[in-house]
Amino acid sequence: MMIDSVKKGLLAGLKTTWTLGKIIFPVTLIISVLQYTPVLDWVIKVIAPLMNLFGLPGDAAIPLVLGNFLNLYAGIAGILTLELSVKEVFIIAVMLSFSHNLLIESGVALKTGVKLWIILTVRIGLAVISAVVINLVWHGGSETAQYGFISAGAPELDGIGAILLYGTQKAASGVLQLAIIVIPLMVVIQIMKDLRWLDVFSRLLAPLMKILGMKPNASMTLVAGLTIGLAYGAGVMIQAVREDNVSKKDITLAFIFLVACHAVVEDTLIFIPLGIPVLPLLLIRLAVAFLLTMIVGFIWNRSDITQRKEATYGQ
Repeated sequence: MMIDSVKKGLLAGLKTTWTLGKIIFPVTLIISVLQYTPVLDWVIKVIAPLMNLFGLPGDAAIPLVLGNFLNLYAGIAGILTLELSVKEVFIIAVMLSFSHNLLIESGVALKTGVKLWIILTVRIGLAVISAVVINLVWHGGSETAQYGFISAGAPELDGIGAILLYGTQKAASGVLQLAIIVIPLMVVIQIMKDLRWLDVFSRLLAPLMKILGMKPNASMTLVAGLTIGLAYGAGVMIQAVREDNVSKKDITLAFIFLVACHAVVEDTLIFIPLGIPVLPLLLIRLAVAFLLTMIVGFIWNRSDITQRKEATYGQ
């Protein structure tokens, strides 16, 4: 029994790694190479005039572009190149918490069947709205941010060959990291399924799922995204859609929650060296995720009820 569970989990993990790796490898390679071209600089120049809307200087476009094209670490490396106030760093941190690594995380989200426009609208919309609100509401934080020790960005490279090699190594490393996380995770989940532990887990989380407008069988999807993030958690989500009969509505609601609040521990702690208050950052993400999902879930469920009533009366 246990051996069969492990075999099934390994197979599911390998399939998921292959599915997501086909997105992660080329996107990582392309973006890694673009760092050494004028493309990102051009994008930064285009959006720099918009920074005043968020209460930020024009060069704050640097970490925002790097964070959205690459990842949070690249965004933080961009922040380190600038002299900013605590308020400005906090605004950038909140924006990047909602909207980062857009290309890869949106790509893997599409594999679960969630529409691209929903993902991008929620993530970019939350980033923009939160920045505007914080800028208007918070009147403190004018002191200069004191950065602690944190690793910086991409290395200096010379020549197209070195750049392509670096991009290939980084892309391969991304797929390897995915495999290291996803394959054991799939094995554990398969064992938990076969031992019926997931049924108990779903029942325990049922009250929370009901509040969010989802059925209990979407609970594993939610927990995976909260703990290990969208990119790695997508493997669990893909399997849930295929095997656990998670509906299109529930997977969409789960993603709405998770685009606002995923990898909640890691994505909060990495901002500590920037000298900003991370507890408010965490609370903002959690509060927005719960409120947004509850509102969308309520509207969606009411719409379903209305449609069923109309269908019944029409018979």
